Amino acid sequence: MAAAAAPLPPAARAPPGGVAGRAVETAAVAPGAAADPGEAARVEGAEGLFVVLGAGLAAASHPLLYVKLLVQVGHEPLPPTVGRNVLGRKVLYLPGFFTYARHIVEVDGKRGLFRGLTPRLISSTLSTITRGSVKKAFPLEDMEHVSNKDDVKTSLRKVVKETSHEMMMQCVSRVVSHPLHVISMRCMVQFVGREVKYSGVFSAIGRIFKEEGILGFFVGLVPRILGDVIFLWCCNLLAHFINTYAVDDNFSQASVIRSYTKFVMGIAVSMLTYPFLLVGDLMAVNNCGLRAGLPPYAPAFTSWIHCWRYLSAQGQLFRGSSLLFRRAPMPATCFPID
Repeated sequence: MAAAAAPLPPAARAPPGGVAGRAVETAAVAPGAAADPGEAARVEGAEGLFVVLGAGLAAASHPLLYVKLLVQVGHEPLPPTVGRNVLGRKVLYLPGFFTYARHIVEVDGKRGLFRGLTPRLISSTLSTITRGSVKKAFPLEDMEHVSNKDDVKTSLRKVVKETSHEMMMQCVSRVVSHPLHVISMRCMVQFVGREVKYSGVFSAIGRIFKEEGILGFFVGLVPRILGDVIFLWCCNLLAHFINTYAVDDNFSQASVIRSYTKFVMGIAVSMLTYPFLLVGDLMAVNNCGLRAGLPPYAPAFTSWIHCWRYLSAQGQLFRGSSLLFRRAPMPATCFPID
């Protein structure tokens, strides 16, 4: 999960960069702004605030992402329960987030819900700072706002330019923060086998470097970056074309509708790109010596494409995308007919 990137309820996935990343992007300095010491100090203070807010958001959402990761790797410690769907038919439901979280508390206590939080906070902070630094180093030139259909080519160029700039920031921040993301993922999945292999950030860095080399810090990076890039371009282009061709400028609420279009597109596209997030998270823990990354949970994947094909064959490319209503496979004769 995620991510991630990357991200919060709905359980599927948050937009790449997260709230903190978006905030830093907004607060980045325009060319020449640093010439005013007072303005520079205010910007630095704002960036510090965004780092704190991002860390707070990461801490608050950590239990959700923790449960999501355990579901992603296929760990189901609790039996399904019988329920009924909207049509009144009996179905089996796997434990939702709250039931799963209570199980973790019963096993590890309340602090157990925050296993792997420290490396995730560091990863979130690195991502936020990196986005702000890239924004300063490569500022995006301001372009005049256009929304009229007569300026379609101009507005499309604006969207392409802004999306390319956002993609660059996201990719750089993802590369910088990914090693800590890998450590956080591995700390969390130790719950499955009750291991203590990754007990601290520095010891985890040394262990990964010793056992897997420098590439061990970047397992699962490619699918996550691909997911980020596809998400950004699809979301921004779809929002642009909807706002340009489907929303009439003469409509009184046109500006309000346009302001929500990108948000709605983000939710829809995030669901479509979820498999990239899932594959990235699974590759981060696969074949690293932890039970959650070995059979029977998963074979030792040779590449992220191998992982994708395996999940696709199992019909599990969206495993963990929902944490509230999770239906379990059920034979047709499991229940007697009423």
